[in-house]
Amino acid sequence: MEYLSITGGKALNGEVQIAGAKNAASKMIIASTLTEEVVKLHNSPLQQETDIARELIGTVGAMTDLTDHTLTLQTKSIADASAMALSRKNRLSILLVAPLLHRVGEATVPTLGGDKIGPRPVNFHLMALEKMGAKIDVREDDFFVSAIDGLKGALIELPYPSVGATETVLFAGVLAKGRTVIKNAAIEPEIISLIMMLQKMGAIIEVGVGRHIEIQGVSKLSGCEHTVIPDRLEAASYGCIALATGGEIFAKGARHEDMITFLNAVRMIGGEYHIQEDGILFKGGQKAYKGIQLETDTYPGFSTDWQQPFVVVLTQAEGTSVVHETVYQERFGYTETLNEMGADISLFAKCLGELPCRFKDQNYRHSAVIKGASTLKAANMTVPDIRAGLAYVIAALLAEGTSKLDGLDHLERGYEDLLGKLQSIGADVRAE
Repeated sequence: MEYLSITGGKALNGEVQIAGAKNAASKMIIASTLTEEVVKLHNSPLQQETDIARELIGTVGAMTDLTDHTLTLQTKSIADASAMALSRKNRLSILLVAPLLHRVGEATVPTLGGDKIGPRPVNFHLMALEKMGAKIDVREDDFFVSAIDGLKGALIELPYPSVGATETVLFAGVLAKGRTVIKNAAIEPEIISLIMMLQKMGAIIEVGVGRHIEIQGVSKLSGCEHTVIPDRLEAASYGCIALATGGEIFAKGARHEDMITFLNAVRMIGGEYHIQEDGILFKGGQKAYKGIQLETDTYPGFSTDWQQPFVVVLTQAEGTSVVHETVYQERFGYTETLNEMGADISLFAKCLGELPCRFKDQNYRHSAVIKGASTLKAANMTVPDIRAGLAYVIAALLAEGTSKLDGLDHLERGYEDLLGKLQSIGADVRAE
């Protein structure tokens, strides 16, 4: 697809099957390289992030096979300790370092790519690997890491509960000598599911209170079968589409336990949802929405990836809403386009919230004030990243007239069959 053409103004109704979680499946694909045995992943999402993860492990010697939504993976041996043949940069590459260190004692991976949503350095990853005995050479285009004598367990206290850094330490710790302790670990549902998969492979991992994870290293991991959890970020995206357009959308497969904070926000603005045995029904337009104060945070807080689609919903709320972004410092760039469409969103460098924030006094415009309700008009838009792109889709579905979106590789990376699912719930959208 070169671009999407979307004509707005319709309430969208119907059922959408929620795919497997992108942020779980891609990490599980990399985890498969920790063993020489076969790993099967069921409910694997069919989008570009999965393809990139498969390509990444393929560059070092893994064999992969996709049948429907089941991935069969096996890395009998490491053919190449360098992932530099990867056709495109991606943030997943850093996660391959620990498995390669366990298998062959060294790794070369490219510097990072991914969404342009502010700096996301890998210093937490590198700090942890160094504490566990790795030697690191940071070069202009790649990282060369070695651990000839293997990795050793260590106490890793993360300055921030980074998802990626927690995953790196998990991969490093499961086959390291001795015990590894992660303090201030990320505990997102995708992390917990990854831990469950690693347990099936033979790892010894205990999740304690207060973001505390302990790993007892083992000598070898085996293959396993595991089912990827539903994507809570996709479920919230379709929830926002229902709320914004005043429709009813059943997010089939969405899990209540993963959505608690999002559902609270839905209820606070005056939206409706109904928990059912096999998913969540979102209902919009039952009454006028009202503005709220909202802060993003690491799990179990309000996800930063829910923020952009939900801000579009808040443009339809009466009064004033305040959103304080505490996870990524430069994630409100997309609001300029929304303002061009008729929204009233102002950005501020001050922390307009109560949560402790890493960006205080750093001059990042990471707080937004949204005044509504606003009438949006169609526009031509270039998608900058996955979730901002979905925000643009929702804005186009709301807007008067026909909008055109390009830069669709981001949406294709994050959403399985977005076009087909939108058309199935009545959206006037086509690819051109």
